[in-house]
Amino acid sequence: MDWFITVFLPFKLLVLGTGMYFAIKWHYDQGKNGERGAVLRAGGKMAAVFVLSLLCVGLFTFVLSRMVGLDLSFP
Repeated sequence: MDWFITVFLPFKLLVLGTGMYFAIKWHYDQGKNGERGAVLRAGGKMAAVFVLSLLCVGLFTFVLSRMVGLDLSFP
């Protein structure tokens, strides 16, 4: 299992780095086209979807943990 970190970490960095490069390049190209409003609307929509999905996952986790009988009260 010691080899997993040495293989997974560079692969993860390569994939995330490539994704970040293309995301930044796409946003830069969209900004050059003069469609700044479209880029801002797309960013706002993505932020709203992220917050909504985060709330849904949190609610689902809370309900599921209550169903299995976990004690969620603060001390």
